[in-house]
Amino acid sequence: MAINHEKEAEPRLIHRLRARIRRNPLLNTAWRAGVFLTGAAVLVGGLVMMVTPGPGLLGIVIGLAILATEFAWAQRALHRAKTAADRAKEKAFDPRARRRNTILGTLTALALAAALTAYLAVYGKTLPWNIEDPAFWT
Repeated sequence: MAINHEKEAEPRLIHRLRARIRRNPLLNTAWRAGVFLTGAAVLVGGLVMMVTPGPGLLGIVIGLAILATEFAWAQRALHRAKTAADRAKEKAFDPRARRRNTILGTLTALALAAALTAYLAVYGKTLPWNIEDPAFWT
């Protein structure tokens, strides 16, 4: 059974296109500007999602990956981000930390269940903003 290596030896279409763009200074500058704007937009979106709902870390990593296709500084930043993510993953999978987090999560769930039970015992199914006489608080 012979393996056909001709496809692997021939550069892919995207590589040929990128090489052609690199030969033209104006096209190369426009390409790099486009990559920069796209990567920066995704990166800023990731930063915004760090304080709003959304996958902020994913946006930051994808933005850095887009920028890293053209810029060496972004490659270094992406490498540092990957290293930090690996350290965080190892820390999260530490058995002692997982046990502690499980215990804290269980205690928090029990405290919330106790608070909900107490509220239902005092006020029933009445919503907090519909309580007319908050006798419990006086």
